[in-house]
Amino acid sequence: MKKLFLLAIAVIGFSINSQAQDIKFGVKGGVNFANLTDLSGADLDSRTGFHLGAVLQLSLMETFAIQPELLYSAQGASIGDFDIDLDYINIPILAKLKFAGIASVEAGPQFGFVINDGIEEFAQSFGGDAEAKSFDLGLAVGAGVEFGGFFGQVRYNLGLTEVADDSDGKNSNFQVSVGYYIF
Repeated sequence: MKKLFLLAIAVIGFSINSQAQDIKFGVKGGVNFANLTDLSGADLDSRTGFHLGAVLQLSLMETFAIQPELLYSAQGASIGDFDIDLDYINIPILAKLKFAGIASVEAGPQFGFVINDGIEEFAQSFGGDAEAKSFDLGLAVGAGVEFGGFFGQVRYNLGLTEVADDSDGKNSNFQVSVGYYIF
């Protein structure tokens, strides 16, 4: 029975290893053009921020990969001279379709965890009270190109959950990124 179990593990391990044609790990960074949609009817302007983090690309076929990322992302919005800082640790998990040898399109869920909350300060400055939710669920869609170890991406992240209690505001973030696959 032990031999059969070990043989099954070896066969599964070999199958998984032979399916994964390529594994790449890299770093990326870029600019965010973020905003909040319909935050209590306020006339909000976009907040320009940045994102920085790590990328893992697991190619399952020549034309398909799964790409999880771990990113620090400065998001939020501004109203007049006041910035609503909402900074996240985002974990997008993207399905990536590759074509033409260098191009790709990607889409998938994004899970965000608030690490800096400017909603409460914003609400208090206008005589209100609000608190940011600690978790943000979103949908990410984008496109990219790769040249050797270098890559560039554009992506739109649409928030699906409200950023604060008793608010209709959701994240909206356009990103432009560059990066390098270390291995």
